[in-house]
Amino acid sequence: MHAFRDLSGVKRLVFLLHLAFWVLFFVFKYFDYRPNVGSERAFLLIVIPGVFNLVVTYVHYFALLPFLLRKQYLWYALLLVVLLGIAIPARGVVEAEFLTQIFNTDYYTTWTLSRVTSMLWNMASFLLFIALIKFTVDRFELVNRQKTLENEKLTAELNYLKAQINPHFLFNTLHNLNYLAEQKSDQATGVIMKLSYIMRYMIYEAHKPAVRLEQEISYIRDYLDLEAIRLNNTFDLTFSVEEVDTDVHIAPLLLIPLVENAFKHGISDQQSENWITICMEGDEKRLRVEVANSLKPEELREDSPSGFGLENLRRRLELAYPGRHTLDIDARPTQFCTTLTLAL
Repeated sequence: MHAFRDLSGVKRLVFLLHLAFWVLFFVFKYFDYRPNVGSERAFLLIVIPGVFNLVVTYVHYFALLPFLLRKQYLWYALLLVVLLGIAIPARGVVEAEFLTQIFNTDYYTTWTLSRVTSMLWNMASFLLFIALIKFTVDRFELVNRQKTLENEKLTAELNYLKAQINPHFLFNTLHNLNYLAEQKSDQATGVIMKLSYIMRYMIYEAHKPAVRLEQEISYIRDYLDLEAIRLNNTFDLTFSVEEVDTDVHIAPLLLIPLVENAFKHGISDQQSENWITICMEGDEKRLRVEVANSLKPEELREDSPSGFGLENLRRRLELAYPGRHTLDIDARPTQFCTTLTLAL
């Protein structure tokens, strides 16, 4: 009983499958034989070959199959010949001892090719059937382990990508907070509160596979407020979320790279017009996010990069929304626009 309790998961299921197979087989054969030969004879006809089939099957299962799985084919073949070479004569001797007088026949004392073939076929049938169970279970466990490893790898990569989401923003905010504190500005308290909200979200929510869109929007609002304080409101902002279902769930920190990219490449004190437009729309099945921004003078070059953040985002989308997303980039002479569409 203790050993049975130690079996877990798939192993316990396999144990029950083996047990059920043998019990059902013996019961079926017993009720098949009994009407013709009686209970005692039916029992002997089943138990004697059954014991040898059990022994051969599980010696093969536990002792010989590992050689086959390790591709030691010669050792496997030799040991299989030895196993059957011992089991078949032993079974013949036992059957001759117990069944000859009961059935009043010389069948069990006479060695013929047909009888040896019959015993060999009988043992091989059980041996192969039980071996197939092992191959099936091993294959299932292998596929399951591969999927687990793959999921763990994808999760680790997603966490790594999320950890890379512009930590320089936090350093800039802390630097700005230090400046506000030195100036004894009333804005310092607001910066601390907004920064605490952002840090709380990144620590307690960002590791989750999905969060409510309302939480992501709240995080973006806090980010926008901090950027407005840092840049002294030197840009025009349009943030529209009226036409979106905020109860849907999305991967956390998925939208912030679009916003960060807009600030990085779009806001400059060297140009008179600085603006960012963020628009979200969608329902429970679809989400569309468009972020457009003016361009800094140095970003007007054709070879100007779109930023590491968008490459990071592309990889995260491939992992979290494979085949269920589009990310379009529209670079114009005076503005840059990214549009993300998700199938939820």
